[in-house]
Amino acid sequence: NQKALALYAEALVLESGNDEILWRISRAYVDIAEHMPVGDEEEKEKQLLMYEKALEFANKSVETNPNSSMAFTRRAVATGRVSLSNGMWTSIGMMKDMREDLEKAISLDSANHAAYYALGRTHMRVIDRPFILRWPLGLGWGSREEAIKNFEKAITLREDFVLYRLECASAYIEEGELEKARAHLTIISSLPTLDEDDEMYRKEASELLDKIKSEEEDDER
Repeated sequence: NQKALALYAEALVLESGNDEILWRISRAYVDIAEHMPVGDEEEKEKQLLMYEKALEFANKSVETNPNSSMAFTRRAVATGRVSLSNGMWTSIGMMKDMREDLEKAISLDSANHAAYYALGRTHMRVIDRPFILRWPLGLGWGSREEAIKNFEKAITLREDFVLYRLECASAYIEEGELEKARAHLTIISSLPTLDEDDEMYRKEASELLDKIKSEEEDDER
């Protein structure tokens, strides 16, 4: 990611108005920030600054090309990271902005699997709080069913991406749909490595499979 960011910066000098370069820079900043240490307040602040840089470049990408589906997707992702760093429930407006950006991204490109996945994640984050608390804040739209629907759509468009299946399986487990969760988790071990965190995700998938097996054994007793 660091090497990619350096090359994108060089490319931007040659094409300062290229929306794809801008959103790719945003993505690189997010990926780098996700792996930064956050053991103390100083480290957390450094990470937040990286996420804010990601949001800055995503905003520039949207401004450069308001018809770019990926520009809106990356802005939503960067917004989500900033909101998490600031505290989701002190950043209510950002949650609404994320939903709007992702729905816009999908309207521009119905095959944008990353947008469907991110929209699913947005729904899952919103429902972390009980409906009675989030409804007065304008977040009554959060739904696990909608999250699963978007995860499944992302998987249909990109069947070999480990994280999509892991997140979908986790949502199914929360719904009590263990067989559907197992179907996604079982296939993860055979998928190719496409992301630097895929090995970690495979470990999580294996742990969830063990959890499902344990719960089923408990039910049989």
